[in-house]
Amino acid sequence: MTHPVAVKFLDRTTPPHVSTLIVLAGVSAAVMNMFLPSLPNMAAHFGVPYSLMQLSVPLYLGFSAILQTIIGPLSDKFGRRKVTLWGVGLFVAFSFGCIIAPNVEVFLFCRMGQASVAVGMVLSRAAIRDMFDQNQAASMIGYVTMGMALVPMISPMIGGVLDQWFGWQSVFWGFLILGMITFVMAYRDMGETAAGSDKSVIEQFRQYPELLRSPRFWGYALAASFCSGAFFSYLGGAPFIGSEIFGMSPAVLGLYFGAPAVGYALGNYATGRFAERLGINRLILIGCIVNAAGVALSLSVFLLGLGSPVTFFGFMSLVGIGNGLVIPNATAGLLSVRPLIAGAASGLGGAIMIGGGALLSALAGSLLTLETGAYPLLYIQLATGLAAIASICLVLLRERQIGIA
Repeated sequence: MTHPVAVKFLDRTTPPHVSTLIVLAGVSAAVMNMFLPSLPNMAAHFGVPYSLMQLSVPLYLGFSAILQTIIGPLSDKFGRRKVTLWGVGLFVAFSFGCIIAPNVEVFLFCRMGQASVAVGMVLSRAAIRDMFDQNQAASMIGYVTMGMALVPMISPMIGGVLDQWFGWQSVFWGFLILGMITFVMAYRDMGETAAGSDKSVIEQFRQYPELLRSPRFWGYALAASFCSGAFFSYLGGAPFIGSEIFGMSPAVLGLYFGAPAVGYALGNYATGRFAERLGINRLILIGCIVNAAGVALSLSVFLLGLGSPVTFFGFMSLVGIGNGLVIPNATAGLLSVRPLIAGAASGLGGAIMIGGGALLSALAGSLLTLETGAYPLLYIQLATGLAAIASICLVLLRERQIGIA
């Protein structure tokens, strides 16, 4: 489908309204970072080291990566609507489990279960690709993610305030309520955009090798993965840097922590405005360069002995701009390599991105100490930024070889 039919809000006989797609993607984003300012207090509550509590980030991301490889083919088989409702429903149940968890082991299990909300991000993108061609899809994904960029920008601040006023469990009560609202919106509004396939579930999974053999798919997926790697390693390391190295309170840390999301919204806006005019590859390359430049500037300031909360979090806004340019455009690119299996492509691409993010988040969290300062995180971010530039260059080279303009 390249030309969308008329969309009516809260009418599930038509494709989903943009506001529903924003909510689905936004809740998925909030779950990743809203609770991060609470990590020190959660560690104290369960009586465990911070390093163990920090595993709630990479475990969530890792399980999310696994789920995304399943969500995509299931949605190609059964449709976007059914899989979305199941995923959001499970998220609500596991959010309640986090609240009542008697120990850290149960909490971490339920935290992994919360990753079922990944259906929101995966299938909102797949639904857009169902309705639009490549460049239009990039533009729409840009606008949707720009709309939902407000969520990661303010959710750490909200989480920090909730923790400071009502305790860390209040953050997960917030997740539960958001999940219930999202479920109702999806049930009432999300019309089906992809007719169920007549292939079996096993046959749907067998389409993965078709994607894995495509250099262009790998180029787009790795560009998104490495560029977002700078952000995911930030998720794993910035709470420690803010609270332990700079001595920031949860509320203040939450306020500073949203700096990359400001840049992300700007990058998304640029994607929405210019994707159809400039094409996705050019915007991806620009975004990769901006992302790497932001990290390089921050590292340079630290090497000069001038590192501070303002410089550290401020330069991360450039990382956000880069991600805002790269992720929607690279996503549209990898979904367009094989349009008939857009769900599988969205799931696999998301799994590569989130799986890499989980590893980088865990790595950053494990390497940071009071003695090392912010340097391990900045070196990781710079390496991934340079790798992202190399990945999009792979796509440009491949398209030149096969004659794609």
